[in-house]
Amino acid sequence: MYLLTLALHSLLRWVALVFGALVVGRAFGGARSRRDWTPADDRAGLWLVIVLDVQLLLGLALYLGLSPITRIAFEDFGAAMGNSALRFWAVEHIFGMLLAVALAHVGRVRIRRAAAARRHRMAVIFFGLALVAVLVTIPWPGMPAARPLFRLP
Repeated sequence: MYLLTLALHSLLRWVALVFGALVVGRAFGGARSRRDWTPADDRAGLWLVIVLDVQLLLGLALYLGLSPITRIAFEDFGAAMGNSALRFWAVEHIFGMLLAVALAHVGRVRIRRAAAARRHRMAVIFFGLALVAVLVTIPWPGMPAARPLFRLP
């Protein structure tokens, strides 16, 4: 179960990154050209939030029960804080991803309530910050907690 969940979580990150880039690019283009907010803009944001939510659920399954790395970190949390790789998994990764999901959800609500002229700019800000949070807290190769770019089951 661990390896399958880990592989799905790893592969779905690419979907999240692609959706994030598309949504932010679409919002940036709409803000720049002063294009009206369309149902397609709304659907793109919705799909980004859905993908991030699925990622969060898979990540929480790993974090709270399946991952041997977090299990080791929770055994001695103080010692884990002294190890950069364990600290990344126990604190930094989960914090950054929770922040990204929160920004996407708050952004989606704020965008829907905003005046039509401000929606694209708000989408750039909230979805852009969510994308940055995801990019910063992915375990890229070269980091102390590095993982492969593609992990197949």
